[in-house]
Amino acid sequence: MPETESPASFASRQALESMYACLEGGQSFRLEAGAGAGKTYSLVKALTFLIERHRRSLPRRNQQIACITFTNVAKDEIESRTDRSPIIYCETNHAFCWSLIQGFQKQLRLLVQQMPAWQDRIAEFGDLGDRSIEYSLGHRSIKEKQVSLHHDDILPLTIELMANSKFRKLMADRFPIILIDEYQDTDANWIAAIKEHFLGKAGAPLFGFFGDHWQKIYGNGCGSIEHPAVKEIGKKANFRSVSTIVDCLNRIRPELPQFVENPEDVGDVRVIHSNAWSGPRQTGAHWGGDLPSEIAHSFLERAKGALSESGWDFSPEKTKILMLTHRSLATEQGYPTLPSTFRYNEAFTKKEHPLVAFLVDVLEPAAEAFSEKRYGAMFAALGGAVPLVRKRSDKVAWFGAMNSLNEIRQHGTVGQVVDHLRTTRHPRLPDGIVERDDEAKSFDPTSATEAAPALIEWMKFRDVPYVEVKALRKYLDGHSPFETKHGVKGAEFENVLVVIGRGWNQYNFGEMLELAGTGQVPAAKAAMFERNRNLFYVACSRPRRRLALLFTQKLSDTALGTLANWFGANSLRAASF
Repeated sequence: MPETESPASFASRQALESMYACLEGGQSFRLEAGAGAGKTYSLVKALTFLIERHRRSLPRRNQQIACITFTNVAKDEIESRTDRSPIIYCETNHAFCWSLIQGFQKQLRLLVQQMPAWQDRIAEFGDLGDRSIEYSLGHRSIKEKQVSLHHDDILPLTIELMANSKFRKLMADRFPIILIDEYQDTDANWIAAIKEHFLGKAGAPLFGFFGDHWQKIYGNGCGSIEHPAVKEIGKKANFRSVSTIVDCLNRIRPELPQFVENPEDVGDVRVIHSNAWSGPRQTGAHWGGDLPSEIAHSFLERAKGALSESGWDFSPEKTKILMLTHRSLATEQGYPTLPSTFRYNEAFTKKEHPLVAFLVDVLEPAAEAFSEKRYGAMFAALGGAVPLVRKRSDKVAWFGAMNSLNEIRQHGTVGQVVDHLRTTRHPRLPDGIVERDDEAKSFDPTSATEAAPALIEWMKFRDVPYVEVKALRKYLDGHSPFETKHGVKGAEFENVLVVIGRGWNQYNFGEMLELAGTGQVPAAKAAMFERNRNLFYVACSRPRRRLALLFTQKLSDTALGTLANWFGANSLRAASF
């Protein structure tokens, strides 16, 4: 190792050299990049390496290198860092799969007719005939000339078509190299189909999997990929955290030890528990052993005060408070009813619900711009939702509608805001939202027909105070010291305070720590253990310099022993009440 090369840089260079050898030799591989290792950097280096070698040969054969990302944000970043090279086809998995299957119209019509989710619609319309299959609206519908697929239809249809040898050959001919970002969160069934039909088979594409199975925190992700045809490359570097934190991560995960950029740079790690609390605790399957809500809030405020006295800066730019439950976060942030409104937190935390997306991304920026008399910015925010403004009466109508809207935003419900927009059409709601709202309004709760879960969500969301939408937008825009378990993945902060308690049926960190302490995880609890361990690891690996863990649930002696082994006995503190 050269004198000027840091331990982290040396480990990174070794991993990259192994990766380049695989790319040069046509060997599929899995690059396991632990937290802070620079996974995206490695992926971009792989793409740059491939662009340099294939910039002329691939276009001559009408071929590209596929780069499959987990989010559109990641896609945009990778495209930017590779100068939008024309030989790189970078898309999310659903968009990539649709690009593969959209030409197989006849086969798609047959497959759609066999899918259980389509049976009611097909029974109503009859045979699909020669309708075209398209994927743009994101929800299922059958119209006179076309069938619109749902987001959840794309991967199952692709998996079915992978059994077709002609489809596989066309896929391999078009994309001789396929790199998959965040492989551990990629759909498990889709990865299983890749294993079955491509890995180790003659004429198959070269696959490069980039990620970390310890950072799998989405339920349908595949986790670790093990296959004889896939070479494992461990990237044993950490460019994010100081040695004090990385030493803890290495004790949590000794099989992938990491090396830091500067071994002399140290920080602070603290573990604060609430075992000294002698008062009553919550009961119930999901909340058992946790502090009462008001005591937990007081506990958090006291901990913040103590950390501030020791030099922590709790401004949002410096510190994130990571709540491992949306309910606790929502209460702190001002949108307490949203977690119970939607079946999946991603509906509002990732704006996957169309009405949430419109209100947060379109209406709120426009309404704020109007309040600040920035009318150009208001119309820019509204984009395609703006009718023409041709005369003075149009301006008067807009002014009156937006003034009334701001009043409802402050004191009304989501449903009242929607009704106002439907009446004034200033701004105009997207057609898809109007259609879903019509369906909700026309539903008769006294009828024998049971409402679909999505319809129930819509009706419940209409009753939510609109101020919660405003609070949600503030949080999502980053104007908050708080973060969520999924929102923080991939991010890093100067300091991180993790508040760990109960409240979820799938998470019990006290039990995870007990199992880790015994070293024996029963098969029946393996999935639960991995789910809890991975989220714990993701949370602990976010900070650059300071980490504090705050446990509101009571911990057993075994769990405390695990924390002492991982973080050092001197880091443990019992909070005084």
